[in-house]
Amino acid sequence: MSAKTQSTSKPKLVLIGNGMAGAKLLEELVETCPNKYDVTVFGNEPYGTYNRIMLSPLLAGDKTLDDIMINGRDWYEQHNLTLHAGPDKEIIEIDRIHKRVVCRDGSQAKYDRLVIATGSKPFILPIEGTDLNGVMSFRDVADVNAMIQAAGEHKRAVVIGAGLLGLEAAMGLSIRGMQVTVVHSNTVPLNRQLDAEAGELLKTELEARGLAFEMDAKTQAIIDDGQGNVSAVHIADGRVIPADIVIMAIGIRPNVALAKAAELHCDKGIVVSDTLQTYDPSIYALGECIQHRGDTFGLVAPLYDQAKVLANHLSEHGVAQYATLPTATKLKVTGISLYSVGDFMGDDASECLIYRDKHQSIYKKVVLKDNRIVGAVMYGDTLDGPYFQELMDAKQDIRAIRPQLMFGKALCEQLLATNKVAP
Repeated sequence: MSAKTQSTSKPKLVLIGNGMAGAKLLEELVETCPNKYDVTVFGNEPYGTYNRIMLSPLLAGDKTLDDIMINGRDWYEQHNLTLHAGPDKEIIEIDRIHKRVVCRDGSQAKYDRLVIATGSKPFILPIEGTDLNGVMSFRDVADVNAMIQAAGEHKRAVVIGAGLLGLEAAMGLSIRGMQVTVVHSNTVPLNRQLDAEAGELLKTELEARGLAFEMDAKTQAIIDDGQGNVSAVHIADGRVIPADIVIMAIGIRPNVALAKAAELHCDKGIVVSDTLQTYDPSIYALGECIQHRGDTFGLVAPLYDQAKVLANHLSEHGVAQYATLPTATKLKVTGISLYSVGDFMGDDASECLIYRDKHQSIYKKVVLKDNRIVGAVMYGDTLDGPYFQELMDAKQDIRAIRPQLMFGKALCEQLLATNKVAP
Protein backbone atom coordinates (compact mmCIF):
# COMPACT_ATOMS: atom_id res chain seq x y z
CA MET A 1 0.00 0.00 0.00
CA SER A 2 1.49 3.36 -0.91
CA ALA A 3 1.41 6.34 1.40
CA LYS A 4 0.32 9.81 0.42
CA THR A 5 -1.00 12.99 1.91
CA GLN A 6 -4.80 12.95 1.78
CA SER A 7 -6.45 16.13 0.57
CA THR A 8 -9.94 16.99 1.76
CA SER A 9 -10.33 19.53 -1.03
CA LYS A 10 -10.08 17.00 -3.85
CA PRO A 11 -13.01 14.80 -4.92
CA LYS A 12 -12.38 11.14 -4.15
CA LEU A 13 -12.05 8.81 -7.14
CA VAL A 14 -12.11 5.07 -6.41
CA LEU A 15 -11.11 2.51 -9.04
CA ILE A 16 -12.20 -1.11 -8.55
CA GLY A 17 -9.93 -3.31 -10.65
CA ASN A 18 -6.24 -2.95 -11.38
CA GLY A 19 -6.08 -4.70 -14.74
CA MET A 20 -5.08 -3.25 -18.09
CA ALA A 21 -8.23 -1.16 -18.60
CA GLY A 22 -7.99 0.42 -15.16
CA ALA A 23 -4.25 0.98 -15.50
CA LYS A 24 -4.69 2.73 -18.83
CA LEU A 25 -7.31 5.00 -17.26
CA LEU A 26 -4.88 5.91 -14.48
CA GLU A 27 -2.14 6.67 -17.00
CA GLU A 28 -4.51 8.94 -18.92
CA LEU A 29 -5.61 10.74 -15.75
CA VAL A 30 -2.00 11.21 -14.62
CA GLU A 31 -1.31 12.77 -18.01
CA THR A 32 -4.40 14.98 -18.29
CA CYS A 33 -5.37 15.94 -14.71
CA PRO A 34 -2.76 14.71 -12.22
CA ASN A 35 -4.01 16.77 -9.30
CA LYS A 36 -7.75 16.72 -9.84
CA TYR A 37 -8.65 13.64 -7.75
CA ASP A 38 -7.69 11.88 -4.59
CA VAL A 39 -7.31 8.43 -6.22
CA THR A 40 -7.59 5.05 -4.51
CA VAL A 41 -7.19 1.80 -6.43
CA PHE A 42 -8.29 -1.68 -5.36
CA GLY A 43 -7.01 -4.86 -7.02
CA ASN A 44 -7.48 -8.44 -5.86
CA GLU A 45 -4.12 -9.64 -7.22
CA PRO A 46 -1.00 -8.93 -5.12
CA TYR A 47 0.80 -6.90 -7.81
CA GLY A 48 0.84 -3.63 -9.58
CA THR A 49 -0.43 -3.88 -13.15
CA TYR A 50 0.87 -6.52 -15.54
CA ASN A 51 0.27 -7.10 -19.24
CA ARG A 52 -2.37 -9.82 -19.27
CA ILE A 53 -1.96 -10.45 -23.00
CA MET A 54 1.61 -11.57 -22.26
CA LEU A 55 0.52 -14.49 -20.09
CA SER A 56 1.26 -16.83 -22.99
CA PRO A 57 4.99 -15.95 -23.16
CA LEU A 58 5.02 -16.19 -19.35
CA LEU A 59 3.62 -19.71 -19.56
CA ALA A 60 6.04 -20.66 -22.32
CA GLY A 61 8.99 -19.42 -20.27
CA ASP A 62 9.90 -16.64 -22.70
CA LYS A 63 9.06 -13.90 -20.17
CA THR A 64 9.19 -13.42 -16.41
CA LEU A 65 6.61 -11.61 -14.31
CA ASP A 66 8.95 -8.61 -14.08
CA ASP A 67 9.16 -8.57 -17.87
CA ILE A 68 5.39 -8.20 -18.26
CA MET A 69 4.79 -5.64 -15.51
CA ILE A 70 3.30 -2.41 -16.81
CA ASN A 71 3.23 -0.36 -13.60
CA GLY A 72 4.83 -1.65 -10.41
CA ARG A 73 3.91 -0.42 -6.96
CA ASP A 74 6.56 2.30 -7.18
CA TRP A 75 4.66 3.85 -10.11
CA TYR A 76 1.61 4.38 -7.91
CA GLU A 77 3.75 5.98 -5.22
CA GLN A 78 5.48 8.18 -7.76
CA HIS A 79 2.12 9.52 -8.98
CA ASN A 80 0.59 9.89 -5.51
CA LEU A 81 -1.98 7.12 -6.03
CA THR A 82 -3.07 4.84 -3.20
CA LEU A 83 -2.97 1.16 -4.19
CA HIS A 84 -4.59 -1.59 -2.12
CA ALA A 85 -3.66 -4.94 -3.72
CA GLY A 86 -4.27 -8.54 -2.70
CA PRO A 87 -7.13 -10.97 -2.06
CA ASP A 88 -8.11 -9.29 1.22
CA LYS A 89 -8.52 -5.99 -0.64
CA GLU A 90 -11.08 -7.38 -3.07
CA ILE A 91 -14.15 -5.15 -3.07
CA ILE A 92 -17.18 -7.15 -1.96
CA GLU A 93 -19.77 -4.38 -1.70
CA ILE A 94 -20.64 -1.07 -3.31
CA ASP A 95 -22.79 1.00 -0.95
CA ARG A 96 -24.37 3.51 -3.30
CA ILE A 97 -26.40 5.22 -0.59
CA HIS A 98 -23.37 6.18 1.49
CA LYS A 99 -21.01 6.28 -1.53
CA ARG A 100 -18.48 3.83 -0.16
CA VAL A 101 -16.90 0.51 -1.07
CA VAL A 102 -16.19 -2.33 1.33
CA CYS A 103 -13.18 -4.69 1.15
CA ARG A 104 -13.12 -8.35 2.04
CA ASP A 105 -11.07 -7.50 5.14
CA GLY A 106 -13.77 -5.07 6.29
CA SER A 107 -11.96 -1.84 5.47
CA GLN A 108 -13.86 0.84 3.56
CA ALA A 109 -13.27 3.79 1.26
CA LYS A 110 -15.53 6.72 0.40
CA TYR A 111 -15.96 7.92 -3.16
CA ASP A 112 -17.34 10.89 -5.03
CA ARG A 113 -16.81 9.12 -8.32
CA LEU A 114 -16.42 5.38 -8.72
CA VAL A 115 -15.01 3.44 -11.68
CA ILE A 116 -15.72 -0.28 -12.00
CA ALA A 117 -13.14 -2.23 -14.01
CA THR A 118 -13.72 -5.75 -12.70
CA GLY A 119 -12.89 -7.42 -16.01
CA SER A 120 -14.20 -10.85 -16.91
CA LYS A 121 -14.33 -14.41 -15.67
CA PRO A 122 -13.58 -17.56 -17.66
CA PHE A 123 -16.64 -19.44 -18.81
CA ILE A 124 -16.74 -22.92 -17.29
CA LEU A 125 -18.76 -25.58 -19.10
CA PRO A 126 -21.77 -26.73 -17.07
CA ILE A 127 -20.70 -30.37 -17.17
CA GLU A 128 -19.76 -33.07 -14.72
CA GLY A 129 -16.21 -33.00 -13.41
CA THR A 130 -15.33 -29.30 -13.51
CA ASP A 131 -14.63 -29.36 -9.77
CA LEU A 132 -11.94 -32.04 -10.05
CA ASN A 133 -8.31 -31.41 -9.18
CA GLY A 134 -6.49 -30.52 -12.39
CA VAL A 135 -9.25 -28.44 -14.00
CA MET A 136 -7.91 -24.94 -14.59
CA SER A 137 -8.58 -21.70 -16.43
CA PHE A 138 -6.07 -19.36 -18.11
CA ARG A 139 -6.76 -15.78 -17.07
CA ASP A 140 -4.14 -14.56 -14.60
CA VAL A 141 -0.70 -15.11 -13.10
CA ALA A 142 -2.04 -17.56 -10.51
CA ASP A 143 -3.44 -19.70 -13.35
CA VAL A 144 -0.08 -19.61 -15.13
CA ASN A 145 1.77 -20.64 -11.98
CA ALA A 146 -0.64 -23.55 -11.48
CA MET A 147 -0.16 -24.66 -15.09
CA ILE A 148 3.63 -24.48 -14.83
CA GLN A 149 3.55 -26.60 -11.68
CA ALA A 150 1.22 -29.12 -13.34
CA ALA A 151 3.47 -29.32 -16.40
CA GLY A 152 6.34 -30.31 -14.11
CA GLU A 153 4.31 -33.07 -12.48
CA HIS A 154 2.17 -34.47 -15.30
CA LYS A 155 2.42 -35.40 -18.97
CA ARG A 156 -1.03 -35.20 -20.59
CA ALA A 157 -3.10 -32.05 -21.00
CA VAL A 158 -6.40 -31.37 -22.71
CA VAL A 159 -7.24 -27.80 -23.65
CA ILE A 160 -10.95 -27.23 -24.26
CA GLY A 161 -11.33 -24.46 -26.81
CA ALA A 162 -9.31 -23.59 -29.92
CA GLY A 163 -9.74 -19.85 -29.57
CA LEU A 164 -6.89 -17.43 -28.97
CA LEU A 165 -6.39 -18.28 -25.31
CA GLY A 166 -6.81 -21.99 -25.87
CA LEU A 167 -4.18 -22.21 -28.59
CA GLU A 168 -1.75 -20.05 -26.65
CA ALA A 169 -2.22 -22.20 -23.54
CA ALA A 170 -1.80 -25.36 -25.60
CA MET A 171 1.47 -24.20 -27.13
CA GLY A 172 2.80 -23.01 -23.77
CA LEU A 173 2.13 -26.39 -22.17
CA SER A 174 3.59 -28.19 -25.18
CA ILE A 175 6.77 -26.13 -24.93
CA ARG A 176 6.98 -27.23 -21.29
CA GLY A 177 6.97 -30.85 -22.40
CA MET A 178 3.34 -31.90 -22.11
CA GLN A 179 1.38 -33.97 -24.64
CA VAL A 180 -1.45 -31.60 -25.50
CA THR A 181 -4.76 -32.30 -27.20
CA VAL A 182 -7.01 -29.39 -28.16
CA VAL A 183 -10.73 -30.13 -28.11
CA HIS A 184 -12.93 -27.74 -30.09
CA SER A 185 -16.64 -27.75 -30.83
CA ASN A 186 -16.16 -26.25 -34.31
CA THR A 187 -14.41 -27.72 -37.36
CA VAL A 188 -12.21 -24.61 -37.65
CA PRO A 189 -9.71 -23.43 -35.02
CA LEU A 190 -10.08 -19.74 -34.24
CA ASN A 191 -13.43 -19.92 -36.04
CA ARG A 192 -14.34 -16.41 -34.86
CA GLN A 193 -11.21 -15.01 -36.50
CA LEU A 194 -10.44 -17.34 -39.43
CA ASP A 195 -12.28 -18.91 -42.31
CA ALA A 196 -11.95 -22.60 -43.14
CA GLU A 197 -8.90 -22.27 -45.41
CA ALA A 198 -6.87 -20.10 -43.05
CA GLY A 199 -7.95 -22.30 -40.14
CA GLU A 200 -6.69 -25.42 -41.86
CA LEU A 201 -3.29 -23.80 -42.48
CA LEU A 202 -3.08 -22.90 -38.81
CA LYS A 203 -4.11 -26.37 -37.66
CA THR A 204 -1.53 -28.00 -39.94
CA GLU A 205 1.22 -25.77 -38.58
CA LEU A 206 0.29 -26.44 -34.96
CA GLU A 207 0.10 -30.18 -35.57
CA ALA A 208 3.63 -29.99 -36.99
CA ARG A 209 4.65 -28.41 -33.70
CA GLY A 210 3.26 -31.31 -31.72
CA LEU A 211 -0.33 -30.41 -30.85
CA ALA A 212 -3.15 -32.90 -31.42
CA PHE A 213 -6.68 -31.80 -32.29
CA GLU A 214 -10.13 -33.26 -31.73
CA MET A 215 -12.41 -31.05 -33.82
CA ASP A 216 -16.20 -30.88 -34.00
CA ALA A 217 -16.11 -32.32 -30.49
CA LYS A 218 -18.61 -31.43 -27.79
CA THR A 219 -17.18 -32.04 -24.33
CA GLN A 220 -19.67 -34.05 -22.29
CA ALA A 221 -17.83 -34.71 -19.01
CA ILE A 222 -14.48 -34.69 -17.27
CA ILE A 223 -13.82 -38.11 -15.79
CA ASP A 224 -12.74 -38.68 -12.17
CA ASP A 225 -9.86 -41.07 -11.47
CA GLY A 226 -11.65 -42.17 -8.31
CA GLN A 227 -9.58 -39.91 -6.06
CA GLY A 228 -10.90 -36.52 -7.12
CA ASN A 229 -8.38 -35.97 -9.92
CA VAL A 230 -8.81 -35.62 -13.66
CA SER A 231 -8.26 -38.83 -15.65
CA ALA A 232 -9.86 -38.16 -19.04
CA VAL A 233 -12.24 -36.01 -21.08
CA HIS A 234 -15.37 -37.65 -22.47
CA ILE A 235 -16.68 -36.37 -25.81
CA ALA A 236 -20.38 -36.62 -26.67
CA ASP A 237 -19.76 -38.90 -29.68
CA GLY A 238 -17.94 -41.45 -27.51
CA ARG A 239 -14.35 -40.33 -27.85
CA VAL A 240 -12.35 -40.48 -24.62
CA ILE A 241 -9.14 -38.47 -24.31
CA PRO A 242 -6.77 -39.33 -21.44
CA ALA A 243 -5.71 -36.29 -19.43
CA ASP A 244 -3.92 -35.33 -16.22
CA ILE A 245 -5.03 -31.69 -16.41
CA VAL A 246 -7.79 -29.88 -18.31
CA ILE A 247 -7.62 -26.21 -19.28
CA MET A 248 -10.96 -24.47 -19.84
CA ALA A 249 -10.42 -21.84 -22.53
CA ILE A 250 -13.81 -21.49 -24.17
CA GLY A 251 -14.45 -17.82 -23.62
CA ILE A 252 -15.05 -15.17 -21.00
CA ARG A 253 -18.07 -13.51 -19.44
CA PRO A 254 -18.19 -9.96 -18.05
CA ASN A 255 -17.71 -9.95 -14.29
CA VAL A 256 -20.88 -8.14 -13.22
CA ALA A 257 -21.60 -9.76 -9.83
CA LEU A 258 -20.51 -6.73 -7.82
CA ALA A 259 -22.45 -4.31 -10.02
CA LYS A 260 -25.57 -6.47 -9.93
CA ALA A 261 -25.43 -6.67 -6.14
CA ALA A 262 -25.32 -2.86 -6.11
CA GLU A 263 -28.42 -2.86 -8.36
CA LEU A 264 -26.69 -1.19 -11.28
CA HIS A 265 -28.30 -1.91 -14.64
CA CYS A 266 -26.64 -4.97 -16.19
CA ASP A 267 -27.42 -7.12 -19.22
CA LYS A 268 -24.57 -9.19 -20.61
CA GLY A 269 -22.29 -6.62 -18.99
CA ILE A 270 -22.62 -3.43 -16.98
CA VAL A 271 -24.60 -1.17 -19.30
CA VAL A 272 -22.82 2.14 -19.96
CA SER A 273 -23.38 5.25 -22.05
CA ASP A 274 -21.06 6.68 -24.70
CA THR A 275 -19.12 8.38 -21.88
CA LEU A 276 -18.80 5.06 -19.99
CA GLN A 277 -21.30 6.22 -17.35
CA THR A 278 -23.67 3.75 -15.70
CA TYR A 279 -27.25 4.54 -14.76
CA ASP A 280 -25.86 5.93 -11.50
CA PRO A 281 -24.33 9.29 -12.52
CA SER A 282 -21.48 8.97 -10.00
CA ILE A 283 -20.43 5.50 -11.19
CA TYR A 284 -18.58 4.60 -14.39
CA ALA A 285 -17.34 1.32 -15.83
CA LEU A 286 -14.94 0.21 -18.56
CA GLY A 287 -13.21 -2.82 -19.94
CA GLU A 288 -14.31 -6.42 -20.21
CA CYS A 289 -17.04 -5.97 -17.57
CA ILE A 290 -19.13 -3.52 -19.63
CA GLN A 291 -21.75 -3.62 -22.34
CA HIS A 292 -21.86 -0.66 -24.72
CA ARG A 293 -24.57 -0.44 -27.36
CA GLY A 294 -25.04 -4.20 -27.14
CA ASP A 295 -21.34 -5.09 -27.47
CA THR A 296 -19.00 -6.67 -24.93
CA PHE A 297 -15.22 -6.66 -25.22
CA GLY A 298 -12.33 -9.11 -24.93
CA LEU A 299 -9.42 -7.46 -26.75
CA VAL A 300 -7.14 -4.76 -25.39
CA ALA A 301 -7.52 -2.13 -28.15
CA PRO A 302 -11.14 -1.19 -27.36
CA LEU A 303 -10.35 -1.19 -23.64
CA TYR A 304 -7.65 1.42 -24.20
CA ASP A 305 -9.99 3.51 -26.35
CA GLN A 306 -12.56 3.38 -23.55
CA ALA A 307 -9.95 4.52 -21.03
CA LYS A 308 -9.11 7.57 -23.15
CA VAL A 309 -12.78 8.53 -23.46
CA LEU A 310 -13.45 8.10 -19.75
CA ALA A 311 -10.33 10.07 -18.80
CA ASN A 312 -11.50 12.85 -21.08
CA HIS A 313 -14.87 12.86 -19.31
CA LEU A 314 -13.44 12.68 -15.77
CA SER A 315 -10.89 15.38 -16.45
CA GLU A 316 -13.65 17.63 -17.86
CA HIS A 317 -11.41 18.48 -20.80
CA GLY A 318 -13.89 17.66 -23.55
CA VAL A 319 -16.90 15.73 -24.71
CA ALA A 320 -15.31 12.56 -26.11
CA GLN A 321 -17.65 9.65 -26.80
CA TYR A 322 -16.79 6.00 -27.21
CA ALA A 323 -17.56 4.29 -30.51
CA THR A 324 -16.80 0.64 -31.24
CA LEU A 325 -14.44 0.07 -34.19
CA PRO A 326 -13.31 -3.22 -35.76
CA THR A 327 -10.30 -4.64 -33.92
CA ALA A 328 -7.69 -6.83 -35.53
CA THR A 329 -6.81 -10.24 -34.10
CA LYS A 330 -3.30 -11.69 -33.85
CA LEU A 331 -2.07 -14.95 -32.33
CA LYS A 332 0.82 -14.74 -29.85
CA VAL A 333 2.63 -17.90 -30.91
CA THR A 334 6.20 -17.51 -32.12
CA GLY A 335 6.61 -17.98 -35.86
CA ILE A 336 2.89 -17.95 -36.71
CA SER A 337 1.52 -14.90 -38.50
CA LEU A 338 -2.20 -14.37 -38.82
CA TYR A 339 -4.35 -11.27 -39.04
CA SER A 340 -8.10 -10.96 -39.01
CA VAL A 341 -10.39 -7.94 -38.94
CA GLY A 342 -13.99 -7.07 -39.72
CA ASP A 343 -16.41 -9.26 -41.66
CA PHE A 344 -13.95 -11.78 -43.08
CA MET A 345 -16.66 -14.25 -44.13
CA GLY A 346 -18.82 -11.98 -46.28
CA ASP A 347 -22.33 -12.62 -47.54
CA ASP A 348 -24.33 -12.74 -50.77
CA ALA A 349 -23.92 -8.99 -51.24
CA SER A 350 -20.13 -9.06 -50.99
CA GLU A 351 -17.25 -10.38 -53.08
CA CYS A 352 -13.88 -11.81 -52.11
CA LEU A 353 -10.41 -11.18 -53.49
CA ILE A 354 -8.16 -14.13 -52.66
CA TYR A 355 -4.43 -14.74 -52.94
CA ARG A 356 -2.99 -18.13 -52.01
CA ASP A 357 0.41 -19.76 -52.19
CA LYS A 358 0.08 -23.26 -50.73
CA HIS A 359 3.79 -23.98 -51.10
CA GLN A 360 4.64 -21.11 -48.71
CA SER A 361 1.43 -21.50 -46.66
CA ILE A 362 0.30 -17.99 -47.53
CA TYR A 363 -3.37 -17.10 -47.73
CA LYS A 364 -5.00 -13.68 -48.01
CA LYS A 365 -8.66 -12.82 -48.40
CA VAL A 366 -10.16 -9.34 -48.63
CA VAL A 367 -13.93 -9.01 -48.51
CA LEU A 368 -15.47 -6.15 -50.49
CA LYS A 369 -18.91 -4.62 -50.49
CA ASP A 370 -19.79 -1.66 -52.72
CA ASN A 371 -16.09 -1.35 -53.64
CA ARG A 372 -15.08 -0.92 -50.01
CA ILE A 373 -13.22 -3.30 -47.72
CA VAL A 374 -15.42 -4.71 -44.96
CA GLY A 375 -13.09 -7.43 -43.72
CA ALA A 376 -9.86 -9.31 -44.25
CA VAL A 377 -8.16 -12.49 -43.10
CA MET A 378 -4.50 -13.31 -43.70
CA TYR A 379 -2.21 -16.20 -42.83
CA GLY A 380 1.53 -16.52 -43.39
CA ASP A 381 2.05 -12.99 -44.71
CA THR A 382 0.29 -10.33 -42.67
CA LEU A 383 2.42 -7.30 -43.56
CA ASP A 384 -0.43 -5.46 -45.26
CA GLY A 385 -3.06 -6.23 -42.63
CA PRO A 386 -2.87 -2.75 -41.05
CA TYR A 387 -3.13 -1.19 -44.53
CA PHE A 388 -6.30 -3.12 -45.29
CA GLN A 389 -7.73 -2.07 -41.94
CA GLU A 390 -6.81 1.55 -42.62
CA LEU A 391 -8.74 1.42 -45.90
CA MET A 392 -11.63 -0.34 -44.16
CA ASP A 393 -11.86 2.17 -41.31
CA ALA A 394 -11.78 5.04 -43.80
CA LYS A 395 -14.50 3.36 -45.93
CA GLN A 396 -12.20 4.04 -48.87
CA ASP A 397 -13.42 3.26 -52.41
CA ILE A 398 -10.75 0.87 -53.73
CA ARG A 399 -11.65 0.76 -57.44
CA ALA A 400 -8.55 2.75 -58.42
CA ILE A 401 -6.20 0.31 -56.66
CA ARG A 402 -8.12 -2.92 -57.12
CA PRO A 403 -5.67 -4.42 -59.67
CA GLN A 404 -2.82 -4.22 -57.13
CA LEU A 405 -4.76 -4.46 -53.86
CA MET A 406 -3.75 -8.02 -53.02
CA PHE A 407 -0.09 -7.22 -53.66
CA GLY A 408 0.10 -4.66 -50.90
CA LYS A 409 0.39 -1.03 -49.99
CA ALA A 410 3.58 -0.22 -51.91
CA LEU A 411 2.21 -1.31 -55.29
CA CYS A 412 -1.14 0.36 -54.59
CA GLU A 413 0.54 3.66 -53.85
CA GLN A 414 2.77 3.26 -56.91
CA LEU A 415 -0.32 2.67 -59.05
CA LEU A 416 -1.97 5.81 -57.66
CA ALA A 417 1.15 7.88 -58.25
CA THR A 418 1.62 6.59 -61.79
CA ASN A 419 -2.00 7.27 -62.72
CA LYS A 420 -2.16 10.41 -60.59
CA VAL A 421 -5.36 9.14 -59.05
CA ALA A 422 -6.46 10.43 -55.67
CA PRO A 423 -7.14 7.57 -53.25
